[in-house]
Amino acid sequence: MNNLDWNQLKAFLETAETGSLSAAARKLGLTQPTLSRQVAAIEQRMGITLFERVGKAMALTPTGLDLLAHARAMGAAAEALGLAATGRSQAVGGVVSVSATDAVAAYLLPPLVRQLREQAPGIVVEVISSNAFSDLLRREADIAIRHVKPEQPELIARLVREATASFYASEDWVKAHGHPRSAADAAHLPFVGSDRSGQLLGYLRQHGLQLTEANFSCYADHSVPHWALVRQGMGIGVVGDDMVRDMPGIVRVLDDVPPVRFPIWLVTHRELRTSQPIRVVFDALAKGLA
Repeated sequence: MNNLDWNQLKAFLETAETGSLSAAARKLGLTQPTLSRQVAAIEQRMGITLFERVGKAMALTPTGLDLLAHARAMGAAAEALGLAATGRSQAVGGVVSVSATDAVAAYLLPPLVRQLREQAPGIVVEVISSNAFSDLLRREADIAIRHVKPEQPELIARLVREATASFYASEDWVKAHGHPRSAADAAHLPFVGSDRSGQLLGYLRQHGLQLTEANFSCYADHSVPHWALVRQGMGIGVVGDDMVRDMPGIVRVLDDVPPVRFPIWLVTHRELRTSQPIRVVFDALAKGLA
């Protein structure tokens, strides 16, 4: 019985159950000669006679009858294995961690996590607020949403789309300072800064805004507190358009200044891409973020 061929075992089982080579062949989707060869092969492999031909019927020998119960048990086990495998493939489950910047984690991910939960209730998404790619390399996250393409060869990335960020202020701020439209209008107005190193200042100058450090009323190096300061009327802020959509009390200003454009990359580790739960979440995020 070593290295028993499963096709030959099925041929024996179906022939025994139907009592006919032709009926068993039809059930298995085989030709009768093929099925007959499989029955002969298992008899030769086991060194026993399983059937005797009685007219057009196939009757089990005493030895064949003794082995039928074992064959049925093996067939039932095989069916159970197939059903279990199918169930696993359809009911995807497990925890998948997603790393994103604080703004994406707070404003873009929650509705996508809710949708994913409805589509694949077996998957639990862990949202990690982080700005570092290293969390993927250390396997602290399965998927990352970032605004720059990774350079590490261990990571694979998909460019989801190009997003935009525009200039916004609170309604109260606009009432107090007016509604600036052009870059020239902003020269003496307060802004909410994101860093004290001058990186944002340099970028805004390249964008056509002639500002100095004196224009910044406060700083916040993460998007969520930056956005909160803008809503409190501390000045003009550069905020992703996706974040402020349908949010009351906010006005877009500097309408004549082109929006800031930045990419959204979806990143995962090469090895992790073969995991079905991670693949499901990766594809769902790619669709939702697009």
